[in-house]
Amino acid sequence: MFTGGIYMMEVDRVLRPGGYWVLSGPPINYRVNYKAWQRPKEDLEDEQNKIEEIAKKLCWVKRSERAEIAVWQKTMDSESCRRKQEDAGVNFCESSDTDDVWYKKMEACVTPSPKVSAGDLKPFPSRLYAIPPRIASGLVPGVSSETYQDDNQKWKKHVNAYKKINRLLDTGRYRNIMDMNAGLGSFAAAIQSPKLWVMNVVPTTAEKSTLGVIYERGLIGIYHDWCEAFSTYPRTYDLIHANGLFSLYKDKCNAEDILLEMDRILRPEGAVIFRDEVDTLIKVKKIVAGMRWDTKMVDHEDGPLVPEKILIAVKQYWVVDGNSTSTQ
Repeated sequence: MFTGGIYMMEVDRVLRPGGYWVLSGPPINYRVNYKAWQRPKEDLEDEQNKIEEIAKKLCWVKRSERAEIAVWQKTMDSESCRRKQEDAGVNFCESSDTDDVWYKKMEACVTPSPKVSAGDLKPFPSRLYAIPPRIASGLVPGVSSETYQDDNQKWKKHVNAYKKINRLLDTGRYRNIMDMNAGLGSFAAAIQSPKLWVMNVVPTTAEKSTLGVIYERGLIGIYHDWCEAFSTYPRTYDLIHANGLFSLYKDKCNAEDILLEMDRILRPEGAVIFRDEVDTLIKVKKIVAGMRWDTKMVDHEDGPLVPEKILIAVKQYWVVDGNSTSTQ
């Protein structure tokens, strides 16, 4: 934790102004617990002092310390904090894109907070459709308030079409959902319900870095390269949504490899909604047929002349003797 404070600095990078950091366990309350932890009291005291020192440099305020739990809050006043850090000679990160961290080594430097504060965010669920501060401030190249609102309307329309195709979407059958190419998170917002949650994945190869927007909407997300395995257990998800994914990864890696990874993380009798160009979906349909998935190709909701189509697939439950069942 104390390699130049590098881990706490990374926490500070991902923590929103006004957000909280909770530390549980050593060295908190070391005076009482050092014997149980079988560690020298002096070492634990030194660790505690280093944490307090780094927290002060990061402009974190300790709000509570009870038993073995301590809570710090990141300041809301980013500008005042920056001035204090400059006066203290804090080392700032030089990267021009603080979101560009995929396969990058952490550095012992402080990432300046963007000119967006937690106070600009509406309470959930109003946050789902409010203009995210990053977009309102022009921090997402190529995305304006108007294009954001258009994207929301488009995905409301798409999700309504999905519900007509698969009438189980509103029943609670699909609890764990993944959007493999989440964009601005509008699919997750349109399908939002207390009955489900959506893991929004922003591919590292995507044209725009939109993960910050997804979090400002009150949603959950992650970066990932779909040429690699996704870090989760087998059979995690009940429903997977793949919009334009195979066009995005064309010539980057094999579609078979991506589909096999989807098969691994999709539960038996789980469903996949593919949305892509018809030529791409024909290739996908051929591959998943060999994986014993049931499929159905559907026209775009605007009619058969639109080259973009929808492919619905259901992973069958099957065993080695060849028997299979599907309740959908």
